[in-house]
Amino acid sequence: MTEIAPVSGPELITYADELAALLMDAVADGASVGFLAPLDRTAAAAWWRERAGSVEGGPLRIWIARDGERIAGTISLARATLPNARHRAEVAKLMVRGSARGRGLGRTLLDTVERSAADAGISLLVLDTESGSPAERLYRAAGWTESGSIPNYAADPAGALRPTTLYYKEIDPVSL
Repeated sequence: MTEIAPVSGPELITYADELAALLMDAVADGASVGFLAPLDRTAAAAWWRERAGSVEGGPLRIWIARDGERIAGTISLARATLPNARHRAEVAKLMVRGSARGRGLGRTLLDTVERSAADAGISLLVLDTESGSPAERLYRAAGWTESGSIPNYAADPAGALRPTTLYYKEIDPVSL
């Protein structure tokens, strides 16, 4: 059974090496999650450790999904910090280990973030993903609305510029 739990800043530091392996798996599989291939394990672990301060005292929340002793997936929620934007947050870094894909874990992680956002009084979620990626099917099936695309927005892991599609979802805390 897969357990999904939020992590604290100190826990994030503890899990950084495992999360680095997950990030490397995603990049090697072609996921456009902000990194180019080949991704160095030391750099990937350092990136996760750098998030610890934002998790501990700031606007970032990170969940991990554990399948036994391994981290099978992760997702992040970054709250907006400006006074006129505190009702919204960005969903980021949804990743599922290749060996765990196709079992609904991505949807479960997304549902977890949506419930947590609603509980925190967030009424609008936004995210972006590479246009044409398998992730788009997940977001559409989960009720997210496409708001447009931006050409040549980010490089994929191989370095080719690719378009990005923006999505949003209005959260109704009563219905979750």
